[in-house]
Amino acid sequence: MLVEEARAGAVTPQRSGGARSQAEIDEIKAGLQRRHNELQAEYEEAVSLTQQLSRAHLADTAGDDDADIGTKTSQREGELSVLRGISERREQVELALQRLGEGTYGYCERCTAPIPVERLGLFPWATTCVGCKQLQERRAG
Repeated sequence: MLVEEARAGAVTPQRSGGARSQAEIDEIKAGLQRRHNELQAEYEEAVSLTQQLSRAHLADTAGDDDADIGTKTSQREGELSVLRGISERREQVELALQRLGEGTYGYCERCTAPIPVERLGLFPWATTCVGCKQLQERRAG
């Protein structure tokens, strides 16, 4: 019944002492929003740097040989990889905030069991319990 209520958003995740208090929910939300703001600033800074580097690369293409072009391509791919990583982390935080608002935060999206408070303390954006995460990693790798 608890899982069904959680999915319906009727209760908040359980911890050893019972349902989360509104103060705990507010604290989690503030932490997630803080992290989102940090990631947004990091993303904007990385975009600005990437644009500056792109302009510099375009201005400095005279006399480039295949090795220079390959190096610049590799650097560009690295820059884009950094942007993707920041964007993915920001999206994870956004989804955690959404789940918090829906009342499903803190429940495994695979097995619907409560995610341990300790795990959420380390990874507030976690969507799976440790067991499901390990299973997912074994299947992927």
